[in-house]
Amino acid sequence: MAGLDPTVWVPILGTWALVIGTLAFAYWQLRQTQRLHSTSTLLDLRERFFGPRLSFARRALAVWLLDPHRPEDPDSWEVAVFFELLGSLTRSRNLDWRLVRKAFGTWVTSYYLGLTEPKNLLAEWRADGNDPLIFADFEWLAHRIIAYERHLSPDPEFDRSLHEEARFVLEGESRAVVDR
Repeated sequence: MAGLDPTVWVPILGTWALVIGTLAFAYWQLRQTQRLHSTSTLLDLRERFFGPRLSFARRALAVWLLDPHRPEDPDSWEVAVFFELLGSLTRSRNLDWRLVRKAFGTWVTSYYLGLTEPKNLLAEWRADGNDPLIFADFEWLAHRIIAYERHLSPDPEFDRSLHEEARFVLEGESRAVVDR
């Protein structure tokens, strides 16, 4: 039986084991590189978020959202555009959504609730622009964060608490001192 000769099969099996091990290691390295890149990008986004330009835009939007007699549109869309980018990068899995939730979750949900309740301004802007995708990734991210936190929360008054927290965050943002 020449087919069962170990001098033939052992090197073949060894070669396959080496190939599979190499591929597994390469996959592991790729995943680690992706995680590091995701983390690095997230840190860069946090630096931008807390930088003077976006801090000023966040303050202006918070003031606008809290004003009961506000003009029809905010002066700047920069905060919503930032959250749209964040949602897009998260939805496409370029950023780990759990890290995004931890780094930006409070702000995402607070500004989202401010823009959608009691009046859904995002829906109005979509209708006015005849574009159902306006801020769709921002909305997707906010819904995902809210659903996850609702799942984790034992609080039966979660929705009320969430709205109170959003108001608290927006009030804090509106009083923030910003160096320009």
